[in-house]
Amino acid sequence: MTAEIHLVAAARPNLPKLAALWHALPARCFLRPVLLHTGQHHDAAMFGRHLDDLDLPVPEIALGISGGSHAELTGRTMMALEAAWRCRRPALVVVAGDVDGTLAAALAARKLGLPVAHLEAGLRNGDRLMAEEINRRAVDAVSDLLWAPDEASAARLLAEGHPHSAVRAVGNAMVDTLLRRLPAARARPLPEGLSAGGYGLVTLHRAANVDDPAMLSALLDGLGKATADLPLVWPMHPRARKRLTEHGLSLPPGLRALPPLPYLDFLGLLAHARLAATDSGGVQEEATALDLPCLTLRPSTERPVTLEAGSSRLVAPHEVPAAVARVLAGDWPRARTIPLWDGLAGSRMAAHLAGYLGLPA
Repeated sequence: MTAEIHLVAAARPNLPKLAALWHALPARCFLRPVLLHTGQHHDAAMFGRHLDDLDLPVPEIALGISGGSHAELTGRTMMALEAAWRCRRPALVVVAGDVDGTLAAALAARKLGLPVAHLEAGLRNGDRLMAEEINRRAVDAVSDLLWAPDEASAARLLAEGHPHSAVRAVGNAMVDTLLRRLPAARARPLPEGLSAGGYGLVTLHRAANVDDPAMLSALLDGLGKATADLPLVWPMHPRARKRLTEHGLSLPPGLRALPPLPYLDFLGLLAHARLAATDSGGVQEEATALDLPCLTLRPSTERPVTLEAGSSRLVAPHEVPAAVARVLAGDWPRARTIPLWDGLAGSRMAAHLAGYLGLPA
């Protein structure tokens, strides 16, 4: 008997994480993965172009729910998922990360009595005003299986009262996908005018950084001053581009905007960079796996393991020029190896899933 497992993708960052599990499941013929796309990210630049790069199929179920406030998006997604799962009931639902579509899927599934596995469980930064922090805590609270990317996150879940049988430190699914696709990414040509090691990569999209005109202006000022030492390129998230226009801000000379990039092009750009300056949790993880100096442009992070590894550091806007100068001077630590970030997270998740469903390992 084959059990249908629905892997819910809402936004672009979910895809590399789900890909690790997707590619581990076909080895177990009794589990049939089905990719379900809620629609939170829906255009080619932010979603569709990534599927081929990750060897993922076109989603078998596509709901087309996007736009609106946090509450509107969450509510409409829950309604659409409920209707879909009443017609086609899976054995289990897998959700990834901390976006609104992830929360909607976890809540809708549990209301229907469907078990939920949370891929990337146990992350915390303590900022309860942050939408992602609210989402990740709520998803963990209702999930039946909790797959943590490291031992510290698993220990946190146990301390919060989750049973040992539910919690597994499986490793980092993003790293599975990075290791699998890195050779192809390194072979991609860089954008015109860039050479390996001759630029830094910037990503900014979080509300705290781009929605506040004063904060975004301060970040642009710090990044602009850093370009005196190193050119910077920014594959720009649509949210950030929109906010730049709304705030009447422009990029400083030396900071070059690029359109959103497919997974392999972005990973190749990151792998050949001299450093990363980012507010993305995923880029923090990828930079650590690549032993790339990472300036984390936030006051806190839900991925402290990247700070403990050494190559990622929290950097305030005014500290960016000095931090870039330190990297270029060689005054920056190498990344220490993080246990379980070995490319086997997908296999560990699949084994835990099979055991939970009472299927042979």
